[in-house]
Amino acid sequence: MKTLRAVDRVLTDYSLRGKVSAEEWQTRVDLAACYHLCHEFGVVDRINTHISMRVPGEPEHYLLNPLGLLFDEITASSLVKVDLKGNKVGDSPYDANPAGLFIHGAILAARSDLNCVLHHHSNAGIAVSAMEEGLLPVSQHAILFYNRIGYMDYPGIGLDEEERRGMARALGNHNILFLRNHGMLVCGRTVGEAFVTMDDIEKACQTQLAVLATGRPLRLPPPEVCEDTANKYANTGRFGGGEAEWRSMVRILDRKGVAYAQ
Repeated sequence: MKTLRAVDRVLTDYSLRGKVSAEEWQTRVDLAACYHLCHEFGVVDRINTHISMRVPGEPEHYLLNPLGLLFDEITASSLVKVDLKGNKVGDSPYDANPAGLFIHGAILAARSDLNCVLHHHSNAGIAVSAMEEGLLPVSQHAILFYNRIGYMDYPGIGLDEEERRGMARALGNHNILFLRNHGMLVCGRTVGEAFVTMDDIEKACQTQLAVLATGRPLRLPPPEVCEDTANKYANTGRFGGGEAEWRSMVRILDRKGVAYAQ
């Protein structure tokens, strides 16, 4: 019998519906939706980025994209369950993306308050990560995260244990980490929080590049105004949820008939 490659199996009837808890299934559906929304928004880099989500009731286990599938090929069933050390949990015809195991396990192990980690390589995000100043408060989108972003210098493709610890240290108690010359990590307690935050940061980076491209002098709000705005934003509940916005984003997929909940 011919062995199917992972990229072929996405077209088969493989399904975990009814074989996992209701809570895990809903998490799988939400995470698969997040992958498809990133595809819809153009936040992709072939198969080279990843989004993870901790399994409810299983703090040592999380879900990650299978190696070889594009974001718009991912389904709830194809997501791979692994432990914090990168070992696959349960039966699955797929293997997890190894680079994802390196990054996501480190963050989820270090931060029990976070459940979702979104790593991407957008052009705007990489460009801003390479700037000495990092993200500047040139727009409201950027001001929302004023003094609430970590930065980590590019270490090369080391993929060793010290680099894992370095990521966790650089993130600190923030939910956003710019990996210099590489991309960024955006974290949240829910998939919705991580996605909405990512979208805000993307807009902030794109606006910064547009403003700097004019070559005109910058006019930035006073630091105390930036801090007050970011503090109010963090305490409105929107930063800690984004669920109303998230459900509206998922409806984009549902209107198009995207088959992510399989």
